[in-house]
Amino acid sequence: MTRVPLSRPPVDDEIKQAVLAAIDSRQYVLGPQCRQLESELAAAAGVKHAVLTSSATAALWLSLRALGVKAGDEVLVPSHTAFPTVEAICAAEATPVLVDADAFYTLDPADAEAKATPRTVGILPVHLYGQPVDLDAVQDLASRLGLWLLEDCAQAQGAEWKGRPVGSFGRAAVFSFYPSKNLPGMGDGGAVLTSDDEVMARCRRLRDHGRIDRDVHAEIGFNLRYSELQAAALRVLLRRLDAMNDRRRLLAERYARGLAGLPLVLPEERPHARHVYHLFVVRTPRRAALARFLNEREIQTGVHYPVPSHRQPALERLAPAPLPRTERLVDEILTLPMSAAHEDAEIDRVIAAVRDFFSA
Repeated sequence: MTRVPLSRPPVDDEIKQAVLAAIDSRQYVLGPQCRQLESELAAAAGVKHAVLTSSATAALWLSLRALGVKAGDEVLVPSHTAFPTVEAICAAEATPVLVDADAFYTLDPADAEAKATPRTVGILPVHLYGQPVDLDAVQDLASRLGLWLLEDCAQAQGAEWKGRPVGSFGRAAVFSFYPSKNLPGMGDGGAVLTSDDEVMARCRRLRDHGRIDRDVHAEIGFNLRYSELQAAALRVLLRRLDAMNDRRRLLAERYARGLAGLPLVLPEERPHARHVYHLFVVRTPRRAALARFLNEREIQTGVHYPVPSHRQPALERLAPAPLPRTERLVDEILTLPMSAAHEDAEIDRVIAAVRDFFSA
């Protein structure tokens, strides 16, 4: 039996031809494909600028540096996220202040406000699994406390809040092109999106050794540049992003119909939001047994994420406070197969197997 993978990145002749053309151009780093992709990414999100870089983690670090983060500053961030979100704050020498999850698994604005101090300089909410955070509440909090807002959109490219793309609400936003993401690259990659000219200019400088021309380095940066080959492939896929997200939403609806009535918590779409289902995450106290059952039937699953950031050994020195809602959900979450390239029959196979598990 063919295994149903957790994700399936697209590869076809149009993508291959775009990459081959980039190879033939003999320009491999930050060339015309990168410049055109940056313009197209910015236009798609409704912002002025995009700055391509080597990963979303690099994009977070660049953004934090460009926002002027320094040692002693505190940044409010959800504990329930991929650890690189928090790691980037530490790499920028600031202190992450870890916030509990709300009912939709994203940053809880009330807990964030309770944890703000005079040292707090910004909020880094994560649009998790394709679901936008409550942007009205987060923007209100940032405005009242005088904080900058940096959106982590790594899992939500094409998601919307009240009809407006995520990534256009904060001072800056970061995106990921990892192969499983909504806009999937052929390797690591990321971007900073912003309408702030100063943030854009500093991110461009920092990603290329802090230089202002070929021979003059205005500050210490790093080599975080992007590949022309990757950009060529992503330009093809960016034109398909809306269609790919529509397909993810259709598959999510198929799951919802097929799994209805089971003792299983299914994803919910937040009011005013357009969820783009980077991941399809369910909850059950019987997670381990269900995952084993599906694996025996050649269905891949995942857990995103079993160890929340406030429990990571790397952050023990911060003595983070307990986060009750996060601690409950991380023991129950299970990710089922999802991508724009999955077939209806594959999703139906997963549904049938899950139903068999609960009827056994």
